[in-house]
Parts: sequence; C-alpha cells; structure tokens
Amino acid sequence: MKKNILYIGIATVLLLGTASCNDYIDIPSKSKYDSESVFEDATKAEMAVLGCYPQTFNREYFYQLGMGTDECFSTEGETNSKNQIANYVYTSSNAPTGLYNAMYQGIEYANVCIKNLKKMSSSNSSEQKKLNYLLGEALAIRAENYFNLVRYFGDVPFITTPTSDASTFYSSRTSRDTIYDHIIADMQSATQLLSWDSENVVSSESERFTKNSAYGILARISLYAAGYSLRWNLDTYDPTTVKMAQRSNQTRIKELYEIAADACKTVIDRKENSLMPKYETVFRDILEKKFDNETMLQIGQYSSQVNSYNVGYTNGIFCHTNTIYGKTAPQMIVNPVYYFNFENGDTRRDVSICNYGYAGTKDKNGERQLNGLPSNTIGKFRVDWKNDAGINASTREIDFPILRYSDILLMYAEALNELNNGANSQAIDALKQVRARAFGGDVTKIGNIPSGHDAFLKAIQDERKLEFGFEGLRRTDLCRWNILYETLTQTKKDLLDLANGEGRFSDYKLHYAAYKAEKPSGFNEPIVAMRYTPIAQSDSIIYAKQGYKVQNMFIGTDGFTNALHKIDKREAWMTTSLFRGLVKNQVEILPLNTTSIIDINKGLEGQQHPLY
Repeated sequence: MKKNILYIGIATVLLLGTASCNDYIDIPSKSKYDSESVFEDATKAEMAVLGCYPQTFNREYFYQLGMGTDECFSTEGETNSKNQIANYVYTSSNAPTGLYNAMYQGIEYANVCIKNLKKMSSSNSSEQKKLNYLLGEALAIRAENYFNLVRYFGDVPFITTPTSDASTFYSSRTSRDTIYDHIIADMQSATQLLSWDSENVVSSESERFTKNSAYGILARISLYAAGYSLRWNLDTYDPTTVKMAQRSNQTRIKELYEIAADACKTVIDRKENSLMPKYETVFRDILEKKFDNETMLQIGQYSSQVNSYNVGYTNGIFCHTNTIYGKTAPQMIVNPVYYFNFENGDTRRDVSICNYGYAGTKDKNGERQLNGLPSNTIGKFRVDWKNDAGINASTREIDFPILRYSDILLMYAEALNELNNGANSQAIDALKQVRARAFGGDVTKIGNIPSGHDAFLKAIQDERKLEFGFEGLRRTDLCRWNILYETLTQTKKDLLDLANGEGRFSDYKLHYAAYKAEKPSGFNEPIVAMRYTPIAQSDSIIYAKQGYKVQNMFIGTDGFTNALHKIDKREAWMTTSLFRGLVKNQVEILPLNTTSIIDINKGLEGQQHPLY
C-alpha cells in the first residue's frame, strides 16, 4: 500500500472537530469532514486509523533514550541535553518531551478512532471484519503508546476518551500497574479483532499491526508489567519511598508471565513468521523497503509524512557531504567494548557495528575508510545499503524495526524460565534458534546453554544485547531486570581495561591497522565490514609507502580519543564524564519536564519524580 499517499492529510481528517487538532498538525487540511462524517464508512475510517501511526514513534526513541547503555554513547558536548540524557544527568528542565508529546498525540487520535469505531457496524461480513480490524489496530496503537510512556516515565496520566468528551483538560498520574493491566486487556482484545497477516484483510505489510505483531507486543508489555520499575508512594510522593521493585501481587506476576508465554507460543505455532537465514538480510530488507517474515512491525518513514524521524542520520554511518550518499552525521558512537561482546564467528557483530565511513572526494563519489574502535558507528541503518539516497539528509525513508520474530523466541524463553524457575527444553530450544542463526546455522558454535534460572536469565540478557543492539530496547530492558546501575558500572570498568590493555583485554594488541581505501560502487553496497591487517606502529611507514592507509585503532572522536588513547585523560573521562549522573534507585525513571509538561497540565502539580 502506498502509505506515503495516505499519510498526506490523513491526520488532518482525523480530529478536525477537536480543540487540540491545530497543535498536532502543521499542514493545512483539504478536507471538510468532521469526526462524525469521517467514520461513516470503513474506507474513511481506515484513513483515520492510518493517521494514528505517525504518532507512534519519535526520534527520541532511538536517539536520546537509545544512548547511555553498554551499546553506544553520545558524542555531543556535555552541555547538550542529548548528551546529558545519555549520561543520566536528568533535571526537570532538560527532561525530554518529544516522545512524551508524540505518544499522547497518538493516544488522542486512537481514542477518537476507538470511540467512533465502536459505534460502527455493517451487515456485510467482509466490511464488518474490516471494521473489527480497524478497532483492533486503534486499541493496539493506544496500548503501544502507553507502554512507551510507562517504561520511560512510570506513572503517567491515563486517558481513554477523546479530549472533546473530557470534563477537564487536566489529569494526574495513574498507577503504572493500573495502566499496564488496562493496556494488556486492550492488547488481548486487539489480538481477537485483528486478523493474521496471511489473511490479507488489509494491505498491511509490516507497517501496520496484525494479529501476529499484536501478540508480540502483548508479550513485551506483559514482561515489563511483571518486571522491576522505579516506584514511589503516589499518595505522599515521599522521596524515602522511592525504590526499584516489582508489583506486590505475586499471583498477578505469574499471570503476566503466562500471558507472555502463551502469546509467543501462539505466534510460534502459527508458523507465519520465522527467522531469516542471514541476520544481515533482515536489515538489508528494511533498508530496501522489502517486507519479510521476520520483521513483524516496523515504523514506516515516507517523504510525504508530517513527521521525519531522521533514521540513518544520527544513528547511521558517517558520510561526508561530498559523497554519492549525501551527508550523514552520526552522534551515536558504538561503545568499543560492545565490539568485543560478540564471539568469533557471530555474524551480528559486523551488521550491527559498522567499521567504516565515507570521506568526501572532489568527484563526490566518496572514499570508504576504516574507523578506529572509538569511531565505529551503528550499522543497521547504513545508507549505502539503501536503494537510493532518499529525499534529503534528514528524510532517508528508512523504517525502524519495532518487533522481530527473534524477540518472540527470546521473550518465550524468558517467560518460560520465570514460570518454571529454570529453563525447560522449549526455552532452551528458542534461545538456540536465535544463537544458531547468529553463527550461520552452525549449532556447534553456540556453546552450552545453562538451564538454571539465574544462569539462563543471564544468557537471555546477554543474547538480547547482541540481537537487538540499537533497536531502542536495551535501556529499559536493563531497568526491568533491575541491573542498569550494575551493568553500566561494569561497562566503565571494561572500557578502562580496554584502554589500558588490562583484565580480559590484556591480550588485545591491535593498536594499528593497515588497509586499502576503497571507492564505493553505488547503492545496495555488498560490503559488510572492511578488511584490514593488524600491524605494529613501527611498520606504519613501510605500509604507507606501499599505498596502504594506516589507522590507529584507539583513535576516534574527541571523548573516546581522550579515554582510550591519552593516558593522562583516561581515568578522568571514565569517572567524571561517562554516565556521570548515574544513581541507583533514581535514574531508572525520567522526571517530567516542568515547563513543557507539568506547567501545562495542572493536574500534575506536586507530582514530579520525588528525587527531582
């Protein structure tokens, strides 16, 4: 379906009669429909539901909130708010608002759709199935948006009716457990209303919810609802009550793990989705706008959309303006230690982490050059794997994956481990499938998988880090497992060990590399990683005379150059700059921005995060 056509003005049709419409939509409406006439038939109602999708995503999802993990760091200056959020320097004035506002805009749109779709019916069975599908989509969209709000901001205002029907425009925080239970029920309803992808009720591809992806998101929400979160007393907001904890109802926690396991098993047993044989293909398909059986839900980006998400620009590879690919300016740099988390032969490493960039040339073709370890960038959204350069630097038309089948397998394994206090054969098999694909299908390379509860959970945690790098899940995964502080503290130590050649990096001697610079052949580049020869510094001149370029593998962007190369700067950078705001039992939930959120919603007065 040509969603780039549908997105033009769709959202303007949706909420024409509501007071808040002009705040959401910048483009003028060509429609004279009011909310009632929009929902007079299935075709117009579908346009309204499609208009919700652009507000299910925001750049902060992968940018500010995608950094500050053991995957990647921000290269921006320490006074920049993006750098501050990536390093847990939270204040009530720098707290991000883009994701927060986008999610509520999408919720408002979904609320209007849900209200009106519930009133619609048709004697035509095919049209009624379509109406059911649209209602399922709207419920799933609302649930997904609330999920994103809760996992980052905790207890938030919870509204399930359109603004035009509300008696007040102000709303207070609602317990996250209440929200989770409600949106889980919504997702369960959505799984019944939606159709399987194979039924082709709508031209869904994977940019719209299907029964398949709804089950997957249901499982994800359930695991978060059962997990840890930073909580406090909502009656007193007493700072001494702030702590990381699960909900108190242990029976409900077990039910949530059962919901997650059952949802995943339903998708697995259906056999419509599967792992692609090669990990690389998953992301090439996304970049080429091909739809496969693994990526179950992705956020579509099209040039005609109101919103541009900049995927591939700040979270891609480096390209100079004078290249055939046009400018990209990555501000997200891969944690050098992350490179070493992958075992030899794990094909995910060179797909996830790009070890090259493109320097500019006079002929504007560009020149491919090797990165140092501290300059490696995110490889999953690299522009040289696309079919074309896109509209401009900020509108590459690169989709962003929200749910992949590998997540179904790993969530299934995790839920079974919790339910059985250890991994049974089904859990182990699910993890094995993901690991085997990573090693090209060679099961002899995946190692022994433990069955004890704690050891298996650690295996799942490590596997998710390798499988879903830079896909917007790591920060909140660490929080729901209650290991954010410990993981990032260890990350700092590992980085210093790498810089000093100590600990498990004592044998790492690759300080210099010789390589041949290359000219790109065009788009859909077959390259995955540049090859190079490790050399001693003393041999640099010899290789340079032979036409090789020589790269000091510990030289990169300024912050990491100081950390990994300049001996007198390493300790200071690690202790005073990296994760400088990290405080256990405080930063696992973001504060609300006072100016942009609390001052506007008077119902939130006195309800700031107690430690801010």
